[in-house]
Amino acid sequence: MIVILAVAGYVWYKFSNAGGGDNGPKQQPIALKKHSDTFNIAVANAMNAYFDMSAAFVDADTAKVKAHAGKFIQLLDSIPLTELKKDTASIYEMAVSSFEGIKSNAQSILTMTDIQEMRKDFSMVSENLYPFFKVINYEGEKMYWQNCPMAFGDDKEANWVSKTSETINPYLGKNHPEFKATMLHCGMVKDTIKAK
Repeated sequence: MIVILAVAGYVWYKFSNAGGGDNGPKQQPIALKKHSDTFNIAVANAMNAYFDMSAAFVDADTAKVKAHAGKFIQLLDSIPLTELKKDTASIYEMAVSSFEGIKSNAQSILTMTDIQEMRKDFSMVSENLYPFFKVINYEGEKMYWQNCPMAFGDDKEANWVSKTSETINPYLGKNHPEFKATMLHCGMVKDTIKAK
């Protein structure tokens, strides 16, 4: 029985490494090209509107949230995504997919009246922003991917992008109906988004 297992293990090892071992071809990393100043400035401008929207959520000011969401959508349209085609088709396609999620959820914020529903859309904007920055070879100022473990209840977390490492929570904010301002700094930095 032990001999059979040893032979089976050896055969599996030989076939699982066939062509992919030390002698096989190595997969080359994807070469990412630098972006134009126009691209980088457009991304920075859109993110400034996102940060303003986040600050409006901290204050629970739905009028300002909608104003900044509208500006954010407008500035997203100025990002020349076609520039990403000079990298690979897969980078462009992944970026466009994330970008569409960002835009559709930002547009949904404009149709909402309840701040909690707006915050849920904001969390989806954020969830699409994070992979967008990972895919596009982000070249701007350092940003922080932050998490609130109880954004929508004790076990319902949400993330957002911040321009500072200090946690200022857009989900619980300064005027939460239950916690007031006591949970304003609830959360943690999960990752840093920075130029490579």
